[in-house]
Amino acid sequence: MRPSAKASAAKSTTKPRRRASRATAPKSYHHGDLRRVLIEAALQLAGEGGAEAVSVREAARRAGVSPGAPFRHFPSRDALIQAVAEEAQRRFRAEIEAALATAPGDDPLGRFRCLGLAYLRWAMRNPTHFEIISSRRLFDHDRAVAVSGDNAELIALTEQTLAEAFAAGQLRSADLKQVQIAGRALVYGFARMNIDGHFPRWGVAGPEAERTAEAVLDLFIEGIAKS
Repeated sequence: MRPSAKASAAKSTTKPRRRASRATAPKSYHHGDLRRVLIEAALQLAGEGGAEAVSVREAARRAGVSPGAPFRHFPSRDALIQAVAEEAQRRFRAEIEAALATAPGDDPLGRFRCLGLAYLRWAMRNPTHFEIISSRRLFDHDRAVAVSGDNAELIALTEQTLAEAFAAGQLRSADLKQVQIAGRALVYGFARMNIDGHFPRWGVAGPEAERTAEAVLDLFIEGIAKS
């Protein structure tokens, strides 16, 4: 009886040890969508320190997973940066579409202004994300279908809006291509000035930058509008 009792005791102590081992072992990924969580972590890193602060390892740490877990989704840092650019572009476009939804339907030049103002506001409130989607040195734009596709559609939307403004007799010039390029240069250049820290030397600081952006845009609209 004693040997069997010892065996029984051995068995009873073996099972809890196995359960404890499973409980303390590293857990597998438990989020609902690892890819999305990693992109969100990378967006936060970019927002805090620019594109240079983004790494697969740090995104994994913030997501609470092992350093190797992200590589089935993002085999390289370049792949993660491209995904960040695609998400930033999606948010950028959503901001513009939300602004246009409130614009008057019978005033195409007013919609053009609304589009430009939404562009500027998003770029100035999300400078590092804007830099990622606008800089060709950070990822391959031609291979990033979502980014290039969204950008092409926004350009087409601008063209259509200007064509409607011209048809409504709101524009001075019939050269809509030049008007479009000038408008793009204005908003892009203003956003880059913000990123590169030029405004203080022009006496524009803090919250005043957005007000200045709106005033500059209105000056441009006044210049292209038919009086």
